[in-house]
Amino acid sequence: MKNIDKLLTSDNAFTAEEANALGISNERLRLLIKQKKIERVDYGVYIPSGAYHDQMYSFQKRRNFIYSHETALFLHELTDRDPLNYVCTVKKGYNSRKLKELGFEIFYIKSEHYPIDTIDMETVFGNRVTTYSIERTLCDIMRSETRIDKEIIVDSFKKYCKRKDKDLQHLMNIADMFRVKRKVSVYLEILL
Repeated sequence: MKNIDKLLTSDNAFTAEEANALGISNERLRLLIKQKKIERVDYGVYIPSGAYHDQMYSFQKRRNFIYSHETALFLHELTDRDPLNYVCTVKKGYNSRKLKELGFEIFYIKSEHYPIDTIDMETVFGNRVTTYSIERTLCDIMRSETRIDKEIIVDSFKKYCKRKDKDLQHLMNIADMFRVKRKVSVYLEILL
């Protein structure tokens, strides 16, 4: 009973796997849904009834992807535009059918580049999600500049250049690694 109370008093999403680890069976989860104590928000993901559904958090709870591009810019406060559709990066070969059904815009990358420069950040609801660093995000939008609004790119670089926590050396190292050093340099020369 303590474990059920623990889940019900938390505002966070939890998976059936996490509930099972606490000794709560799938049958008990179905009963809690029927009693309207929890809600199913995604396959195998639940929230306590009445809790706010932090989609960014619950989507990443069961799937192996990293928030990137415009979504990462939003998390890093480099854009004011709340993403209409979430953008993520997955390894080449990943079956992204479910993500597409959820409305995600998806970028694919080689396995060796996938984990480079990932960090955990808080959503607006205080939950932790995995995204790319601010410098990696800027390089990603330069790599995909034909798919991204030019105004977003310019605005993001302007905001980055004004930040006290910017790391230009790291930015140039990542840009060199992803072969966008010349493009990034052009923006920096204009803005700095």
